[in-house]
Amino acid sequence: MTDSTTPQNRPSDAGWEDRVAALWADETVDDQVRIERMRELAADAPHPALGAFELGGAHDSGGREAEAHEHYAAATASGLADVDPDRAARLVVQHASTLRNLGRTDDAIAMLRDAPLHPATGAAPRVFLALALHSAGRVDEALRVAIEAVEPTLPRYNRSVRAYAAALTDPDRSQ
Repeated sequence: MTDSTTPQNRPSDAGWEDRVAALWADETVDDQVRIERMRELAADAPHPALGAFELGGAHDSGGREAEAHEHYAAATASGLADVDPDRAARLVVQHASTLRNLGRTDDAIAMLRDAPLHPATGAAPRVFLALALHSAGRVDEALRVAIEAVEPTLPRYNRSVRAYAAALTDPDRSQ
């Protein structure tokens, strides 16, 4: 007798990934249908952390932050960082944004400050950190973080932009 969780009874990773991508790309489904379909896909995920992450994202995009938080926490607890580092990097941004939307700005700020640099997210953690800082009423710090996030992409004026950004939160610097 074969257990339904054995590898031979699971869909291939590529097939599952394709079905998840197709669901995200389908603009004809509403939020509730996307959540229901993602719940089915999550049950078939090659690893529980993958399913929890995608289901969290479906709830998140549907405006159901409390449910998204639960699934994001489950993805972390299930070892998403070991299973899929790209998704784990995205999870930090998505989960922190959800926490901010739930009014847990201090948790969001802490999560985003600790976010590692990763090609899957680029400067997104810094941009979302700026949003969380703004939500916390720390507007000068938020603007500084946002400016510092985009400064490396500027073709010139980098030294001036860095100095202006630093002056936002350092009273000893003049603007």
